[in-house]
Amino acid sequence: MNIRDIIERLRLPFRSDEKELRQSLQRIIGFYPCHIEHYKVALTHKSSGQRNDNGKPLNNERLEFLGDALLDAVVGHIVFERFKGKREGFLTNTRSKLVSRESLGKLAQEMGLTELIQSSGQQRSHNSYMAGNAFEALVGAIYLDQGYNAVMRFMEKRILKQMVNIDKVAYKEVNFKSKLLEWTQKNRVRMEFTMQKQTMDDKGSPIFTYQAVIEGQTCGKGQGYSKKEAQQLASKETLERLRREPQLIDAIFQAKSNRTKMEEEPTTAAPNLEAEKTDFIVEQEHSSDAADQPKKPQKKAPKQPAKNAPKKAEAESEEDEFDLSDITHNPEEPSREDIIAAAEAAAFKEMSA
Repeated sequence: MNIRDIIERLRLPFRSDEKELRQSLQRIIGFYPCHIEHYKVALTHKSSGQRNDNGKPLNNERLEFLGDALLDAVVGHIVFERFKGKREGFLTNTRSKLVSRESLGKLAQEMGLTELIQSSGQQRSHNSYMAGNAFEALVGAIYLDQGYNAVMRFMEKRILKQMVNIDKVAYKEVNFKSKLLEWTQKNRVRMEFTMQKQTMDDKGSPIFTYQAVIEGQTCGKGQGYSKKEAQQLASKETLERLRREPQLIDAIFQAKSNRTKMEEEPTTAAPNLEAEKTDFIVEQEHSSDAADQPKKPQKKAPKQPAKNAPKKAEAESEEDEFDLSDITHNPEEPSREDIIAAAEAAAFKEMSA
């Protein structure tokens, strides 16, 4: 049994009014659909519970995959031809903005495509990507129905000419870095940009490669002709990964939890200030007799090392001759002038005798 037979066996809700479906699709895509079964699958969300004769789910996810690849090629070609002389970074950003899920979702709503999607009511109200995914699946259905050129005409004449101001989209600056910083600050997670490498292209222009790191988790990577451009692209890829990879968000918040737990862990005991070493203070001996009598300076005898003391300690004790008493001035000792005066008086007394 081929895919057409399987599709024809589907009991879709709009099967009874196939003529009305064809007319609705003609208004949306701009031409009359030939093989309506492709479009029926494109408009079937997995929440509808449709299955084939073998009991396997049948929905628009495969067509969504095909349409996504086609949109990259077709819109990339259109942007390449329209903006001649622009660098790769500009072309990539323009294409990304045109084929983003948000943009495709808005187009699907404006075209009335969302009214034809078959899904459960709960999924319709909670799935913000359902419309954009259906648009991609529709492109896949157009390709299977009438080929690549039909997809090109649909995107170029029906979408980009009638519904989208491509120049406005291209030159509208989207600050992905600002959006990412806003997210990290809101969730109180740490983020940094690390430069991976700096190279040169064939014309000698520098090329920078930056990696976005959130709570130690490597995220998006970007490459550009300036640090700003590279960080913007790294931020864009990070935002895309945060949207489609819940496991990355889990890893980030787990790392944040581990970090904050370590930072907030209390100290078990306060330091004992009295236990600090004070061996840099030299203690001096004081006696009651020394306070009453003049003290003559004496040569300091070397300290005797303790028995079985290590030689290193002995050498240190011999070299340590700094003592506060060496720089203490005793006001009761005679000054040099007093000694000279006393000597002159004694000499004068001998001469007089």
